[in-house]
Amino acid sequence: MCLVFVCDEEERVVARQPAPGACPYCGGMVQAMDVESQWRFCFLPLYFKTKKRFYCSVCARRLVMQY
Repeated sequence: MCLVFVCDEEERVVARQPAPGACPYCGGMVQAMDVESQWRFCFLPLYFKTKKRFYCSVCARRLVMQY
């Protein structure tokens, strides 16, 4: 039986750039952020993942892309 406990998760913004479109709530400009997350197991880096997240620059809401 293998048990893995994550002691800490750290997120860091790597880059920001403007994205096309407008916020459906307030009509503000949308920003795309590349966020790097790092999971640690007792101070040892265990897992790295880079995600792209979208936020409104006016109302600061997180936006979700739908296809």
